[in-house]
Amino acid sequence: MKYRTLGKDLTVSALGLGCMGMTGVYGEATDHAAMIKLIHGAFDRGVTFFDTAEAYGPFTNEELVGEALAPIRDKVVIATKFGFDIDLKTGERSGGVNSRPEHIRAVAEAALKRLKTDRIDLFYQHRVDPAVPIEEVAGIIKDLVWEGKVKHFGLSEASVTTIRRAHAVHRVTAVQSEYSLFWREPEKELLPALEELSIGFVPFSPLGAGFLTGQITMDTKFPPGDFRNLVPRFSPEARKTNLALVDVVKGVASRNGATPAQVALAWLLAQKPWIAPIPGTTKLSRLEENLGAVNLTLTASDLQDIDDATAKIIVQGERLPEAVLKMTGL
Repeated sequence: MKYRTLGKDLTVSALGLGCMGMTGVYGEATDHAAMIKLIHGAFDRGVTFFDTAEAYGPFTNEELVGEALAPIRDKVVIATKFGFDIDLKTGERSGGVNSRPEHIRAVAEAALKRLKTDRIDLFYQHRVDPAVPIEEVAGIIKDLVWEGKVKHFGLSEASVTTIRRAHAVHRVTAVQSEYSLFWREPEKELLPALEELSIGFVPFSPLGAGFLTGQITMDTKFPPGDFRNLVPRFSPEARKTNLALVDVVKGVASRNGATPAQVALAWLLAQKPWIAPIPGTTKLSRLEENLGAVNLTLTASDLQDIDDATAKIIVQGERLPEAVLKMTGL
């Protein structure tokens, strides 16, 4: 495994593991013991960066990650998130966001218990709360850092303006947003700002929710409960156009003796040395395939070919359902 630094001093494996899908989301039933074994398998293969959130479940994902990582807690980095309006006793969702300082503190205390730990290594605001100034959010995180309950502050799906305002109150170590060959919007404003401020970047959905693996075709039907049934980019009409992007990745993979997933991840790793993607999976074979990207070095010619070919493709469909897009700070 190779390692990267987020912000000034948070060292993580070059590829992390997104754990969200281990407790649902993609419509597939998962076995608790099998997911514990998968997380252990990731660590055995060098992964030290694990991503979860109170909203995944709610709560069940943090409990899973906490149980799996308890025996190796001091050897890993755990990232979790606050920011949705979730009742901490019942898990009932309001459908909105909540970053009131007192709620953030309560979420942190609850997360510490579920994660079986005394500190959260990276605590992200999951979605920006327009009702709470980001300075107040950064202020309570600063207090939690001083108390030793949080080590690093992160933001997810935040605008450059929001990031700058938060960073002025307390250093932001990492920003998490979607980024892949399927969604390159961060290249316009976000990546230059993060480089200027020395903030790390953690792309979620680095394989385009599975699209860039080459396993999804026009005939693919997602199971009931799979969120991709609601994502405009995966509609039959959009898919017909978007598969041209996969063809580009497949071409580069073929000449490198790699898989499309490995090329897509290697492309991300080649963009900046402070980028650490967090592909998710529930299968050991996919985990091993993804980790192969760490040692795949794309040539300048490969990268140029990808840029030239993808510049001619206009990806169709929104990246998230409309209701989710409304909650982003971008």
